[in-house]
Amino acid sequence: MNAVEHSRRVELISQERFIQAPIETVYDYVTQPDRWHEWHPTSLSADTGTSGSLPAGQRFTEVIDLMGVRVTMSYRVQIAVRPREFKTVFTSLVVDGCIHYFLQPHGSGTLFKRVLSYDTELQLATLRIRMIELSDKALDQLKQRLETS
Repeated sequence: MNAVEHSRRVELISQERFIQAPIETVYDYVTQPDRWHEWHPTSLSADTGTSGSLPAGQRFTEVIDLMGVRVTMSYRVQIAVRPREFKTVFTSLVVDGCIHYFLQPHGSGTLFKRVLSYDTELQLATLRIRMIELSDKALDQLKQRLETS
């Protein structure tokens, strides 16, 4: 192993929220990457080349703000099982990983779980803490947006 391989570490951030909205509504909204900027603070824009929820195999790009730096991400949808599961894998010059959504009906609403796993060569001590804070904020904003629409 070289020094670069030693410095890479997979990080996992798993968070969930109860959202007072039907499971289909939540799924249909969160599986439209061109709408991620409406609720996720790092998402600036996405180009999916289509409208609506993305099917498995679909590729798309997103521009994010990673701690003040614009980064273009390339994605491929791996799993798209409406309304229960959605997974995309991503790659960029600075970070690779996946975003995995799990949805369950819960009473009159939906239990939404978002799992972000990523690895990067960036040696930023505050990156993981910042990613947790941003994911937390994103889910709070998602909950608010879906419950008030």
